Amino acid sequence: MKLKYSLILILLISILSWNFYYCCEENNVEIEERNFLVNNQRYFIKGVCYDPVPLGSKKRSFDKIDEDLKLMVEAGINTIRVYSPIDDISILNKIDNAGLKIIMGFGYNQEGYYDILSGSFENYIKKYKNHNAILFWELGNEYNYHSEWFEGDINNWYEELNEAAYKIKQVDSSRPVTTAHGEIPEKILIEKLNNIDAWGINVYRWDDPSDLLQDWVKISKKPLYLSEAGSDSYMTIENYGYSKGENQLAQAEANAKILDAVFNNSDKVSGVLIFQFVDGLWKAGNPYKQDIGGWAPNSIGVPYDGAPNEEFWGIVDIERNKKKTFEVIKNKYNNN
Repeated sequence: MKLKYSLILILLISILSWNFYYCCEENNVEIEERNFLVNNQRYFIKGVCYDPVPLGSKKRSFDKIDEDLKLMVEAGINTIRVYSPIDDISILNKIDNAGLKIIMGFGYNQEGYYDILSGSFENYIKKYKNHNAILFWELGNEYNYHSEWFEGDINNWYEELNEAAYKIKQVDSSRPVTTAHGEIPEKILIEKLNNIDAWGINVYRWDDPSDLLQDWVKISKKPLYLSEAGSDSYMTIENYGYSKGENQLAQAEANAKILDAVFNNSDKVSGVLIFQFVDGLWKAGNPYKQDIGGWAPNSIGVPYDGAPNEEFWGIVDIERNKKKTFEVIKNKYNNN
């Protein structure tokens, strides 16, 4: 009988301890002018986009989360951005214990998985709104490029976006609500989406986003972060002195210049997320091998060939070997 009561007592203590950690950890995220504040201290995002799809798969997995977090901490990364919610308390706790925070992204239509279309995103926020690892909520990912997803009228998305942001604020008033937009939005759109507290911008303007940052301060006083920026490690053509083929030097030097531009304009921007942590072998062909894929050269502002080769964006490869850009990011993030 004594053993039975002892086990019950241990169980109750465990539950209470877990609830205290999960519900009561201080994590006050605010906006002050162009800045994010966490517990009254400026929080500058030194981040990476994180979509860990294993070799041979097309589905995200966190089997290597311990190894990944160790590498991220080494690189000075303080924030990861995910494109769909993490519904696993153990993973969230590991991220928190490593000292990182998460930009938690919600898609519009993800077949009912905590998405905006079904309304189930609200359930996720109710479930995890008190978790210390979550920096803020982010809605969509450059949907302004995809009016075809919204009956051919992108204004349908903007209405859904603003309404979803409003609903989040009714559930969780302790964190900002943001969106990730493709390139810089027009001033009238920023004003229209009054429930969006800060803006993420996916930007690929060669190796220098400075002009975009300067343009932003002319049209908005809200915080801005670069939700995607960077370069891949494959050159579709020989260009600017970089040889054709896999070229980690081109990626490293481009990312160095991009990060220099961000830190040199830290009065205008609240951080950056390099795209991306690990190569995505699922994107362009056979998920068991690295395919070139990509667009035609000089078709977009990706340095230094104008061609985004989708499976070569990682700062580490699929086996977690560090690319040359890893050391660049480590140096920039740890010394700024």
